[in-house]
Amino acid sequence: MEKTYTVSVFTENSIGMMNRVTIVFTRRHLNIDSITASESEVPGVFRYTIVLRTTRQQVDKVVGQLEKVIDVIKAFVHEENDIVHQEIALYKIRTETLTNGDVEKVIREHHARVLTVDPQFMVIEKTGHVEETQLLFEKLRPYGVLEFARSGRVAVTKPMKELSTYLEEI
Repeated sequence: MEKTYTVSVFTENSIGMMNRVTIVFTRRHLNIDSITASESEVPGVFRYTIVLRTTRQQVDKVVGQLEKVIDVIKAFVHEENDIVHQEIALYKIRTETLTNGDVEKVIREHHARVLTVDPQFMVIEKTGHVEETQLLFEKLRPYGVLEFARSGRVAVTKPMKELSTYLEEI
């Protein structure tokens, strides 16, 4: 049965690493729903957070293949209840819609915040899960969304074992 999985891949910071990581998914004909990359808590180690819908068997095979890639230190697969995750979304709408109190009400109801107000446009920020950021997009759509961008999932695991512990084990 297909489910949503989050894969955390810890790598050295080297040129072409993103390509080497994503090619493993491409070879298995798996679509990546979102991917984010950043430094981890360990200096010199980068973290890729990859979200995909597939079967447990497929994701386990992918994690095994990822660990064979040069410069990949460790890869983990997480189910939804094993992680705490969020994403950020930015919405750009016309400033003239702000004169209508309805836009301000929508922003407050969705616990979003205004980042900047320019004479022509304003930028709103919402942090949450995909469903929450998408719902705010739908509520703002009647006011004319000029631009919309979503970051993709950023996640940390619930278990308290730290990456440095895994590195020591390796």
